[in-house]
Amino acid sequence: MNADGDISDYYPDFLVRMTDGRIIVVETKGREDLDVPLKMRRLRQWCEDINTVQSDLLYDFVFVDQESFEKYAPKSFASLLAGFREYKIET
Repeated sequence: MNADGDISDYYPDFLVRMTDGRIIVVETKGREDLDVPLKMRRLRQWCEDINTVQSDLLYDFVFVDQESFEKYAPKSFASLLAGFREYKIET
């Protein structure tokens, strides 16, 4: 659901399959709009739900905003996952 209360489709920017089998849903944003917190809250819930109903793959997500990406310039995907924690816990 978007900020206007309408139901929206969601297509992630990237899906990254890690060597350990995890699937990371990567969402990137140049600028944050009102829909971002709602989208990330729903994505977090989807990951929790899918991980509850199946155990073949572990799903996780990361939100990467342009300003922080340019400021911190992570050198690896692992450092990106470790450093970009916004929306990972209930806000």
